[in-house]
Amino acid sequence: MSSGAVNGGISFWYADDGCPEAREPLGGDASADVVIVGGGYTGLWTAYYLKKTVPFLRITVLEQKFCGYGASGRNGGWLYNGIAGRDRYARLHGHEAAVRLQKAMNDTVGEVVRAVAEEGFDAGLHQGGVLEVARTPAQLARLRAFHEHELSYGEKDRELYGARETAERIRVADAVGSSWTPHGARVHPVKLVKGLAAAVEALGVVIHEQTPVTEIRPKHAVTPYGTVRAPYVLRCTEGFTAALKGQKRTWLPMNSSMIATEPLTDEQWSAIGWEGRQTLGDMAHAYMYAQRTADGRIALGGRGVPYRFGSRTDNDGRTQAGTVEALREILVAFFPMLAGTRVAHAWSGVLGVPRDWCATVTLDRSTGIGWAGGYVGSGVATANLAARTLRDLVQQDSGQGGRTELTELPWVGHKVRKWEPEPLRWLGVQGMYATYRAADRRELMSHSAESSRLARWADRIAGRH
Repeated sequence: MSSGAVNGGISFWYADDGCPEAREPLGGDASADVVIVGGGYTGLWTAYYLKKTVPFLRITVLEQKFCGYGASGRNGGWLYNGIAGRDRYARLHGHEAAVRLQKAMNDTVGEVVRAVAEEGFDAGLHQGGVLEVARTPAQLARLRAFHEHELSYGEKDRELYGARETAERIRVADAVGSSWTPHGARVHPVKLVKGLAAAVEALGVVIHEQTPVTEIRPKHAVTPYGTVRAPYVLRCTEGFTAALKGQKRTWLPMNSSMIATEPLTDEQWSAIGWEGRQTLGDMAHAYMYAQRTADGRIALGGRGVPYRFGSRTDNDGRTQAGTVEALREILVAFFPMLAGTRVAHAWSGVLGVPRDWCATVTLDRSTGIGWAGGYVGSGVATANLAARTLRDLVQQDSGQGGRTELTELPWVGHKVRKWEPEPLRWLGVQGMYATYRAADRRELMSHSAESSRLARWADRIAGRH
């Protein structure tokens, strides 16, 4: 760790914008028309769209700590059009169904921008798109294949750049090419979640924080302070799902870690470029993600220690020194001129990973229990599409609406098997990421244009293909 760096404290975003004063916990048994478990992006957007569409609905949100304590307050601030599981959905439901899903995700980026503007709060948004770079021959081959693959899903406005065009946008050391999509924006995650929570409350939604839900059963959300009864109970708990009774192996809480630098000087930014403020990613198997923050830092993330035994989650985002150093090495490899730059903050959080790596939205019409998540790291935008889809499913089930374009998307109602019990789960995930890192090292040394077989082996073991 750099001297004076803050480790944990939930995230840099909270250090920057301040932790909120927690709302009151549930005061006893209560009733509602819809109870939403989880006060992150999915839960808050779902409450927002339901209340906007049907103002008379009594909606209660239950949150174990405070809104945005989980991934919604710790992520990399990538509001972009990626969705977990699209290729599998193409195989299961046909290419055109997956194209519709991709178009819905493209439109979702603009929908978040629109809703934030309508509600009139600052979310640190800058719509500069997403730039993904290649730094080795093997990464370049994957980049070109990735670019063509995205075009096949209807993304006609995506652009492919060579080394010179990439450097004109951002000077990443050894970058040999990049792919850019306009369907992306940088956000300040905490400003987004705080603004959304305030907007939801202003609409008349009741939010109870400091209220952990221990069990969800038909028409009941059970907490230590009382039970909320409602015809619809919607589980929006993403990486914290394993803590609920009966959900231990539903979604694996995958750990992701980040660092934020001190603010860079004008001279440093001049050397780096990055005037378009695109979110930045790469084509490594153990990939990185980064943004240029509104206050002139680089916030950069990667997987770190990927998983804790027994699906445990951290308390405050504290991050191992080895992970911080590994992320710092990525920063300096990308931008060697930052070798002397101080890391000001490091933190971690968990995201939800289903066994087949597919994001899903479901409403069980026989029980009234619904859920959305399993975003595998693409949740900032996907949560918004999931929320609008949950709204339509509740509307359809209650007889206040019919089938919509969203309820017909292929991720609706998708079923997946549970994760293996321990210790198989822990061994599998640790082995998978060790193999991805080994594949990246091998490609870096070999200069071959062919992707390492190690990565293909890890993909098969993981069930990603």
